[in-house]
Amino acid sequence: MKIVITSQCMGDRNCNNLCPEVFEYDEDQLKSTVKFKEIPNEYKALCRQAAAECGAVAIEILEDD
Repeated sequence: MKIVITSQCMGDRNCNNLCPEVFEYDEDQLKSTVKFKEIPNEYKALCRQAAAECGAVAIEILEDD
């Protein structure tokens, strides 16, 4: 699983609060970023939850084939 934060990100940091192990806030870009190229298994459920709860619909999940 990979995650992309789109330009729709409003920087409200909900994903950062939900799963700080994966998401971090970039003060320069004023948006969240992802710490991993491949999301570790133990964080996948939280990442799906973060995407579902993202008010800006800015978290795209790319599932492994």
